[in-house]
Amino acid sequence: MKVPATLCVMCKGAKKLCGLSSCPILKKIDAQRYLKTKITKDIFGPSQDVFVGSYGYPHVSFGPLVGIEGKSLSPAQLYGKSYDDIIASRAQLLRGKRFVTVGERMKKDVQEVAMSIRPIDVEANLSKNPVFDMKFSTMVQPMGPSAPMKKFMQAENPRIPKRVDSIADDNIRAADGISELCHHGFDNYYITNIFSAGVLGKKEKKKIVPTRWSITAISDIIAKQMMEKIRDYPELNELSLYTNSFLDNFYYVILIPGKWEFENFESWSPNSIWAKGAASYVTTEEYEPFQGRTTYAESQVGGYYSSRHAVVEFLHRIKRQARVVVLREIKGGYIMPVGSWQILETIRKAFYNKPTTFDSTFELSNYLAGKLEVPFYKYRNKSQILQQSRLTEFL
Repeated sequence: MKVPATLCVMCKGAKKLCGLSSCPILKKIDAQRYLKTKITKDIFGPSQDVFVGSYGYPHVSFGPLVGIEGKSLSPAQLYGKSYDDIIASRAQLLRGKRFVTVGERMKKDVQEVAMSIRPIDVEANLSKNPVFDMKFSTMVQPMGPSAPMKKFMQAENPRIPKRVDSIADDNIRAADGISELCHHGFDNYYITNIFSAGVLGKKEKKKIVPTRWSITAISDIIAKQMMEKIRDYPELNELSLYTNSFLDNFYYVILIPGKWEFENFESWSPNSIWAKGAASYVTTEEYEPFQGRTTYAESQVGGYYSSRHAVVEFLHRIKRQARVVVLREIKGGYIMPVGSWQILETIRKAFYNKPTTFDSTFELSNYLAGKLEVPFYKYRNKSQILQQSRLTEFL
């Protein structure tokens, strides 16, 4: 049956109308109720991540995320987990807050937490009881309780890689530092963390950056650096499709022989979180040509950059270029956003699945007919890549 827009009001967690095994909203409430019994104003636990808010910019809050019951899972570790597991992992992270203007330097004790390659135990004294209001965002991972910090100290020494320490001291551009860190195997999540903490950049320009902005910036910078090389790689020689799904998000990545171009579609179900009550699927499209784009992807924001990041990473790995169209269909089971990491990780994992290859776009269209919620011709009619005349060589 078609579930109405008032799904959660009708269900109240009892009828499981969304099809999930348990209600994430109730799970969040249960987690918060439980954590209230565990938290005092004196906190001790592992920490590796910092969070910088964007509200009130340039006057923002920042501070460490401290595990109340042990360390949390990384985004790569959260991939494949249920809503229950994701909420449980993130809810037990307390966000200690200090307040600063972004032009100021983050306190070294917190900055070193971000730079540590492994979690370290920290102690924090809160000025008041934490606010238990778990936050969900399209960009960042779910956020647990928070409170201002009176005192903060490291209970053990951070383990900061020599290369990271060296780059932090060098007077080089942030983009150059990011390139070097990528080259030496540091992942995008770690780089995002230290970028947000104001570790990277020329000395006179170092500043803290809101976490949600850092996520998009790092994906954009890393992808652009790889795209410079991809444009010189040989063209892919076959039409192929990679697929994967997670949390009721379904991804279809179409790779077409030709020079580098990229197009990303998002189609939201009338029962999904951002399209409640719509008459049919709501679809957005973003595109960039061979030379790259010069404007921000307003209709998809961070989702576009995470999708492109995963695709570029794969092409760089196989040393090929291609025209790429990503179709993302979000169904009703995606009832709470968990952050753009799920886009990056799900598409990354798609490329480890065996692709389906086709001799023509006609074959591709027939194959997708029984899988897509939005008919393929609707994507083709909106697409700047699928409509290109040179595709007639595959017809």
